Amino acid sequence: MLTPPASLMIYVATQPVDFRKGAESLALLAKETLGHDPMKGVAVVFRAKRADRVKIVVWDGSGLVMYWKRLDGSGFKWPPIVAGVMRMNAAQLSALLAGMDWTRMHAPRIPQPKALA
Repeated sequence: MLTPPASLMIYVATQPVDFRKGAESLALLAKETLGHDPMKGVAVVFRAKRADRVKIVVWDGSGLVMYWKRLDGSGFKWPPIVAGVMRMNAAQLSALLAGMDWTRMHAPRIPQPKALA
């Protein structure tokens, strides 16, 4: 199971990619097409044409890591297929990888503190 740190910046490529690509090819695609370089400490999530597969590439400090998962019997809940990327937090990524509806995961709204008087 992948447990990303809360501080990790995570980007989701919203258009499907060719899943024959390896870690280096996906990292290059992320850098050149999406503008987010996994070698700089961000995670980039890719989907296949079939919604049951995901690949994630990220630099872990010592090397490029590719995480691959396929859900059996169901598919991942993906954002609409449009050009570009979207941002996701670590809790949403964990929910996505568990096959849950990650769109229901929201950060709590913390009210602005009142001035001390």
